[in-house]
Amino acid sequence: MSKSKVTKIEIKLNDNDFIVSKTDSKGKITYCNEIFMKIAAYNESELLNSNHNIIRHPDMPKVAFKLAWDLISKGEEFFGFVKNRTKNGDFYWVFTNITADYINEKIVGYTSVRRKPNSSAITTII
Repeated sequence: MSKSKVTKIEIKLNDNDFIVSKTDSKGKITYCNEIFMKIAAYNESELLNSNHNIIRHPDMPKVAFKLAWDLISKGEEFFGFVKNRTKNGDFYWVFTNITADYINEKIVGYTSVRRKPNSSAITTII
């Protein structure tokens, strides 16, 4: 699969799906749950130690990720709607919450929990 491949096929999360991933302080994936692997169509070995932007969809404005990094690197939470890309180029929308992980008051990584977004919000965003 070419990283630049993009399809118009949307993958929809189920109402009870929660995608969870953890990264180190630089954004490299250190944990991913099974639903993340299933939805993104990557296996664990492909995701672990990869930069989280492996799933970045080119439709997402870079400024959205700058805002997220600006907030989380200061220990603030980020909430937002994000369009992600699967391994084969399909896409899926999520509502994400990203928080900092601390050891001895120092940020050592981040946890992201993503769920199915409200369809009316996505319609508005599009």
